[in-house]
Amino acid sequence: MDTAVILDCYTVEPSGLGVPPYLSSYVRQAWSALTTGRPDRDVRYVTIDDVRWELNSGSPLTPPPLSDPMTYSATQNRGNAIKLLRDATTVIVVAGDAVPSVHLHAHNGSLDEIIRILACVRGRRVLLGPMAHHLLDNAATYAGLFDALHTHTITSNTIALGSRAGAAYEQLRADRDSFTDLIGQLGWAPVAEIELYRGCTRRRFCSFCNEPVKSASVAFRDLEDILDEARQLYAAGVRNFRLGQQTCFFSTWNRDVAQIERLLAGIRQACPDLQILHIDNADPLAVASPAGARIAALIVQYCSEGNCAPMGMESFDPAVIEANVLTCTPQILRRAIDNINAVGNQRGPAGLPALLPGINIIYGLPGETHRTHLANLRGLDDLMTAGVLCHRTNVRQARAYPGTPLAAMNQQTPPPSLEHFTTWKADIDNIWDQPMKQRVYPIGLRLRGLHAFFVTNRGTWFRRLGSYPIQVVERDTVVPHYTPADLTVTEHAPRFIYGARNAG
Repeated sequence: MDTAVILDCYTVEPSGLGVPPYLSSYVRQAWSALTTGRPDRDVRYVTIDDVRWELNSGSPLTPPPLSDPMTYSATQNRGNAIKLLRDATTVIVVAGDAVPSVHLHAHNGSLDEIIRILACVRGRRVLLGPMAHHLLDNAATYAGLFDALHTHTITSNTIALGSRAGAAYEQLRADRDSFTDLIGQLGWAPVAEIELYRGCTRRRFCSFCNEPVKSASVAFRDLEDILDEARQLYAAGVRNFRLGQQTCFFSTWNRDVAQIERLLAGIRQACPDLQILHIDNADPLAVASPAGARIAALIVQYCSEGNCAPMGMESFDPAVIEANVLTCTPQILRRAIDNINAVGNQRGPAGLPALLPGINIIYGLPGETHRTHLANLRGLDDLMTAGVLCHRTNVRQARAYPGTPLAAMNQQTPPPSLEHFTTWKADIDNIWDQPMKQRVYPIGLRLRGLHAFFVTNRGTWFRRLGSYPIQVVERDTVVPHYTPADLTVTEHAPRFIYGARNAG
């Protein structure tokens, strides 16, 4: 019998997530490419954590009652993953950056891990995802490791050939049939990442952005194509969608407000019992526009509460803005936040605001000095004083993706954040993020519809599904995974909050 395995080593990109509970478009494309026109093919989905579990003889890495990171992402094939990989005629590895990302409950598969696993694979070996760029840039080192490399997408016609550009959306649609058997193999309730377009709608690109590398020109999906995929996912049992695999939701179809409303209304009509409908990624220039204000109102109208529109301010320092072709200024960011806060501050039944902005800050960009950190603190303090509400702040170090202008920039001296990043991030955590948590999630607020997903020495961690959900820790408790709960806010920390089930 013809057998195939999708080995999900997870992906984390600026424009999309593929770490459980998120189910990436890469995985679904691989599934469609393997199953289209092949009803006799047995296709299995396994995660890197399934393999780790078996390599560790089924023993947890963390002693109970603390949670083992490998447990959240278990599939129905755990206990048989290595045999499936060994016997498969085709193995498609889905993998992200060569440098693994670390999350509370998951750890991306590293290249070294993947190399060791491939030693047992006797069939065709195929790589799909951002890690393919790394192997192509180091072809002499990794020659022969895979039979085919796909950097962006995979189709039934290109599995064995490899590809270096995104396939036409029409071809991807032709491959799709049903996701029912795929979803049935998961051990968790997935959030499906749904892509709306490729490329960046800006005329000039930020120095660090890899989206123009993935697609030099903007390609929007047809509305019916998106709705068709939503229907297929819904028919397979998926009840959580995130429209997040693109640079800016607000820029879809060049800010066509009427078409965006048809998209959101169409999803609601086709999938009436959705639990989560969220967005991700927002260009502050688009959000600050008159069309952006109308789109924000549509998001509040059609999407579920707890939604987040993360915006790339990147830096409040004018020198860094100029050196990296950053088009957002503090004034534009303020208008964008005001457009979202004007409609998104209202709370839903779960106690969460309908839609809040997020802010992305990047250190390590060309032009950075010690004054950059001061400018960031002042910019955030101005927003705090203005009384705005903000859901999350993501502070990270710059990554020079291959093919981006940043990768070609030769900085003469290391940026000061190379030495001070930990301290600077802690400043923002304590001066901005924790006070904002207190503003958005005041003590005594009742948060509903949470579920337990991890246990550490602090206690049990709860969250809802969706875009960057707030994490709520119930101190000194051990609660089984997926247990539902309503918690009342009791304390605040920079990156999460504390709650109790019997408070108040």
